[in-house]
Amino acid sequence: MEPVFPSSKKSDTKQQAGSGGSQRGWRAELWDVIRTVGIAFIVLLLLQIYVFNLSVVKGQSMEPTLEESERLFVNKLIYDFKGPSPGEVVVLKDPSLGPDKKEYLVKRIVAVPADTVEVRGHQLFVNNTAVNEPYTDIQIEDADFGPVTLNADEYFVMGDNRHAGRSKDSRYFGNVKKKEIIGRAEFVFWPLTKIRGL
Repeated sequence: MEPVFPSSKKSDTKQQAGSGGSQRGWRAELWDVIRTVGIAFIVLLLLQIYVFNLSVVKGQSMEPTLEESERLFVNKLIYDFKGPSPGEVVVLKDPSLGPDKKEYLVKRIVAVPADTVEVRGHQLFVNNTAVNEPYTDIQIEDADFGPVTLNADEYFVMGDNRHAGRSKDSRYFGNVKKKEIIGRAEFVFWPLTKIRGL
């Protein structure tokens, strides 16, 4: 009597099914990764439009506080709940350019609505009181300016670099409307060796 060997058809079928299943599993995993990355990208895009922005410092107008090419984290939501305060560093649309051009500046708020601003004898005065400015390393070298009184919803901005002609600010392009202010610069996040709050 000849020995009877079990048929290999079932095991072959299982192997083929297993191979097909692994193919489907690989595709499903790839789709999950693509979907996750896509959702993360959309969320990040929405956050950047409405909540925060990442900005690069250009020029020397904010030295010594900020140096060229440093990266800033900008809070875009804060001014939906409050107005800018004196001393805050903000990012704003350049008011000297047309509405179609999207150039941005980094400046410091030095006066708010109803304040009177004046530069006299190389010193900044707000409401006829000399302002203590520990963020600068030199007196204002430019010519005297003002006095100018701010209307409702107007802000006066200046760069921290007070060397002559180094900062294009409200002395050049006038008072800034709140709607022109993009947000408050919260901290420097790059380079890593210079991470700090503002």
